Amino acid sequence: MPSEARAKRGKGPKLEAYQILVRPLVTEKSMHQANHRKAFPFVVNPWATKEEIKAAVEELFPEVRVKKVRTQNRSGKRRRFRFKMGQLANWKKAIVTVQADSPPIPVF
Repeated sequence: MPSEARAKRGKGPKLEAYQILVRPLVTEKSMHQANHRKAFPFVVNPWATKEEIKAAVEELFPEVRVKKVRTQNRSGKRRRFRFKMGQLANWKKAIVTVQADSPPIPVF
């Protein structure tokens, strides 16, 4: 049974809600999306699925009802560290859209 649940879920360990949402992504574009489209971007754990992200948002913010979740895998930028070129870590972005009658997520 555990192998079936893991195969259905994908790779990585089972994550708690506070492990899925790493931090809100606060930029000019994200503030515009939050005010005009009720879409709130977050940096999320790369192993998290859309269903897990939706469940985590609804668990951490009980009054919010999620309409849909869009995800992007972002590759890390190349940066120069002293005399060598390096690369920042890859990360995952999730844009959470809440329903029209739902209140906004309070961190924005």
